[in-house]
Amino acid sequence: MEYYTVNQYLKDLYHEKVYKISIDGGFTCPNRDGTLGTGGCIFCSAAGSGDFAENRTLSVTEQIEQGKKRVQAKMHGDKYIAYFQAFTNTYAPVTVLRQKFKEAIENPSIVILSIATRPDCLGEEVLSLLEELNQIKPVWVELGLQTIHEKTAAYIRRGYPLSVYDEAVQNLHKIGIHVITHLILGLPGESREDILSSVEYVAKCGSDGVKLQLLHYLKWTDLGRELEMNPNRFSILSLDEYVSLVVDAIRILPEKTVIHRMTGDGDRKLLIEPMWSLDKKRVLNTLTKALKEAER
Repeated sequence: MEYYTVNQYLKDLYHEKVYKISIDGGFTCPNRDGTLGTGGCIFCSAAGSGDFAENRTLSVTEQIEQGKKRVQAKMHGDKYIAYFQAFTNTYAPVTVLRQKFKEAIENPSIVILSIATRPDCLGEEVLSLLEELNQIKPVWVELGLQTIHEKTAAYIRRGYPLSVYDEAVQNLHKIGIHVITHLILGLPGESREDILSSVEYVAKCGSDGVKLQLLHYLKWTDLGRELEMNPNRFSILSLDEYVSLVVDAIRILPEKTVIHRMTGDGDRKLLIEPMWSLDKKRVLNTLTKALKEAER
């Protein structure tokens, strides 16, 4: 099955490999600071899903340099994406956002600024800043939707209705921003049809890219605690089930949609389930084989 990988997309743009550096901007989240809640989404780790980001005590420039050293030890090239990953990266005063984002985007090695955030944290001032930055170098905004189903959204404590996501995508497209939508496959209570309907909805909304994320049950999260207290309540996807879902999800998406992720890494020290996901090479090989065998 043909699909447009982010690696191919970047090679088409820059004619060489582009590497990602995950940055912790030192932000928090309205789902943690008491604005919407204090516990975060039930699956989110203490690091705000930035477990593999650089050290937040370092400046943005220092984090970029650390990330470059980490990559250059095994790869070659000098083009990078500055990926603000941990927590909600537009949830701060615009003066703070401007300082951190400009420090990243003005670094000569950075060719793209990628910002992970919530759709409900994109006010007019933030959008104006993103439009300004997008005139310097390309800006991507990654929206944590996870699911279109309100019952599931309430269970995971997402904290905003689907209409907010719709508005965010429209507003970002108006200012020429590349939108990437995060979806979690395997959320409790969702059927195969539920999961694929989320994929179909995102496709119809015109998201430029998609990250398909396997649900990880992690220690010290509320979801992880629920699993440990009542394991029979949850149905953990097998590798074959997950691969089949990904194949069908990609079949639904338009060919121009950039696939930024087909799975994800869970911190080995925190992961409870699914343990098969720790064998990343096996997972990727199984996905690649299944996609080659699938027909459009």
